[in-house]
Amino acid sequence: MKFSDFFRKKSSGDVAKDRLKMVLVADRSACSPEIMERIKNDIIDVLSKYVEIDREGLDIKITQMDGEGEGSDGRTVPALYANIPIRNILERN
Repeated sequence: MKFSDFFRKKSSGDVAKDRLKMVLVADRSACSPEIMERIKNDIIDVLSKYVEIDREGLDIKITQMDGEGEGSDGRTVPALYANIPIRNILERN
């Protein structure tokens, strides 16, 4: 991936694919879109106390990953993926 790819806007087809993936993963992990939206908003609320977030570049989703560790049996498990661009760290007094 090139550095310039980070600044490229996604096509509507890419956005639709991402949304479909989100719905499929949410379905597999028994997490409704409403719950995902609440999780996203809670993360934003907490982080906003400490940093200024670039909300347009925000990418939070549940993905599937191979389970590791004791008792995983090699099954896939849900994992929270968060890419949260920070514009500025807020000074707290």
